[in-house]
Amino acid sequence: MSAQRELFREAAIDAISDMAQYLPSDCELFVVACRPGSKVFDLVLPSPEANLNNALDALRRQGLSIDGDNAYKRDLCDSIFGALALGAQNNNPPPAGHWGQRFWDIGREERAMQEDLLESLTNLVGLAKLGAARLDKYHAALAHAEAVIAKATR
Repeated sequence: MSAQRELFREAAIDAISDMAQYLPSDCELFVVACRPGSKVFDLVLPSPEANLNNALDALRRQGLSIDGDNAYKRDLCDSIFGALALGAQNNNPPPAGHWGQRFWDIGREERAMQEDLLESLTNLVGLAKLGAARLDKYHAALAHAEAVIAKATR
């Protein structure tokens, strides 16, 4: 830790207790210092009772948006894309109760729908090649295809 950062850290820790005495008892206090584009000086000092999720909520109320570009959002989106892809592959499900489970399930459901559509279309192509001699099977395959299409377009 650089000497300048360490001096700031010590001053901030001393100041937290001085500032906290002027806050209502149900408030949480954070001191945050950052150098944009560099993590070298990043410093987040919460008071003992503080919760970082509450600080994030406060920043959102002040205008922090998901529309801006930041590493947290990129990592979160990468995690969601990964869960969707792994679900589509039916591979590496998240642990029980994990927030990514719903995205893994969406990937799995989308892949199952693709497989059902592919099977239905393959059957239709095969039956079309057989011609009118198998008209009853052709109608059954069409009914299945219509059901799959209806399900996919709900």
